[in-house]
Amino acid sequence: MRSPFMKPILGLFLCLLISAGVDAQTGRFQQAVNYEMDVQMDVERNQYQGHQKLIYTNNSPDTLDRVFYHLYYNAFQPGSMMDVRSRTINDPDRRVGDRISKLGPDEIGFLHVQSLKMDGQEIQFTENETILEVTLSEPILPNSQAVFEMDFVGQVPLQIRRSGRDGEEGVRYSMSQWYPKMANYDEQGWHANPYIGREFYGVWGYFDVQITIDSDYVIGGTGYLQNPNEIGHGYQDEGVTAPKPENGLLTWHFVAPQVHDFMWAADPKYQHDQIQMDNGITVHHYFIPGEKTSENWEKLKEYTPKAIEYLSEHFGQYPYKQFSVVQGGDGGMEYAMSTLITGERSLRSLVGVMVHELAHSWYHGVLGSNESLYSWMDEGFTSYASSLTMDAIFAESDDVHGGSYRGYIGLAKSGQEEPLSTHSDHFNTNYAYGRAAYSKGAVFMEQMGYVIGADVRDRALKKYFNTWKFKHPNSNDLIRIMEKESGLELDWYREYFVFTTKTIDYGIKAVNDTGEGTEITLERIGLMPMPIDLVITYQDGTQEQLYFPLAIMRGEKEQEKGMPERILTEDWPWTNYTKTVVINRDAKTIKSIEIDPSMRLADIERENNKVEF
Repeated sequence: MRSPFMKPILGLFLCLLISAGVDAQTGRFQQAVNYEMDVQMDVERNQYQGHQKLIYTNNSPDTLDRVFYHLYYNAFQPGSMMDVRSRTINDPDRRVGDRISKLGPDEIGFLHVQSLKMDGQEIQFTENETILEVTLSEPILPNSQAVFEMDFVGQVPLQIRRSGRDGEEGVRYSMSQWYPKMANYDEQGWHANPYIGREFYGVWGYFDVQITIDSDYVIGGTGYLQNPNEIGHGYQDEGVTAPKPENGLLTWHFVAPQVHDFMWAADPKYQHDQIQMDNGITVHHYFIPGEKTSENWEKLKEYTPKAIEYLSEHFGQYPYKQFSVVQGGDGGMEYAMSTLITGERSLRSLVGVMVHELAHSWYHGVLGSNESLYSWMDEGFTSYASSLTMDAIFAESDDVHGGSYRGYIGLAKSGQEEPLSTHSDHFNTNYAYGRAAYSKGAVFMEQMGYVIGADVRDRALKKYFNTWKFKHPNSNDLIRIMEKESGLELDWYREYFVFTTKTIDYGIKAVNDTGEGTEITLERIGLMPMPIDLVITYQDGTQEQLYFPLAIMRGEKEQEKGMPERILTEDWPWTNYTKTVVINRDAKTIKSIEIDPSMRLADIERENNKVEF
């Protein structure tokens, strides 16, 4: 007989289930921002006043009762977290060192919000160094919008890291991370990380920016210029003369759709050159002419369009109609539709840094993985793509990714390695961060071609871009694309190479003539298992391949072009540290036996990979 208490209990249970469903963060979503900003630049005081209107769309299933803005310029003050981090880490960035601690009142950076309204009502906020914490008077419900309006004031710091004024090459303003920027909220919650000089994560949206500055300044950076005929400086239509402003000021008006940041740089000495590509993309170059720049920047105009074409062909079509290469910053740094690079370089260096920052447009700009949490998915894949691009442009090396492999193996042997999954802000050393994010991240992708086949990897990379562009993919999203394209199970590869510091080391343990054939024993010395390509070269110059996929791959890669024909395919269980096979050839006919002659396996001790007779 049914208990009289059953109905109430069942009802309570259903209510709890419904409540849990409402509170749970299920599925993926993208927040959206629409910025309108009007900025007045005072070039005498190196300060600016700004007004920002932000339409924020909450596409999450969650009700938001607070929001956070980044105030990056507040990092450039003595005693800031960035200052302390730089002075206490074992290997500080030489560009920073203790320089922040020595900034005077007119050299520091600051960014302060003076007033803030939500939907027309004043709301409370607290400035906590580089983060503005905002308590909402009314929550932002799921699938709804809020309009924030603020007035803010900033001071441009002396050039130290990425952003700033009066850099070593004489550029007046490198204006990156200069405005109050809404932090990203995703399925993991808010990402309001204090700025210590590392990576960024932003919300895609629409930027409408007006910058008023002295009329002799030239501006370049993110976005499409809306009023070229008012600006002059070579932007206006042919036959049009730009009017000279009576007050000595010009207002530059830019719009940038579907970007997650906005950078601009300004200098009265900039030379502006532009190239119109056949596919409709306009390439801009801004530099200060001189003995150390003019010749190589003129040549750079040939290489930037070539790089855009190569990257679009091999990694996915560049989605914007312009790209700006701007002299400024403190080295090279990627931004939406643009980059800041130091300009007094050799041609090879100038092209190299341009290509690297341009390649970020794919992984930082369009795919937009959380660069703080997955720095290797941006820096590493960018390094991988830029090495291939440079090789295509200069055709000067057969060892395209050799630098990345050497960098990673050096890290693995240093005793300082930390897992790739470490948050970029929290690596113990800059060395470990750099070698992990850039070198090991690039090795991850090149070695993926070893695991699933280079052609399959290349197809999957384009599919990854087209599937996940403007969606903030994580490492699992990448692996699932690779699995679907290859038909192999690859979770083990990510788990070992990303979440641990276990290394790869295989060797040829023994080769014995059995009288009826040759017995070959391989051994796994390192703790990370991998499939093995074993190539046998005979005395007559012919070659054969023994292929050992891991049992946990649940399959095998296709026969690769350029590799010897396989004579043996046999699974190797990861639990077994040795593998012995017998081939039907006399040992006297063998010239050499080698593990992975393609050099794609990140084996940290290659001396035991080859036996010669």
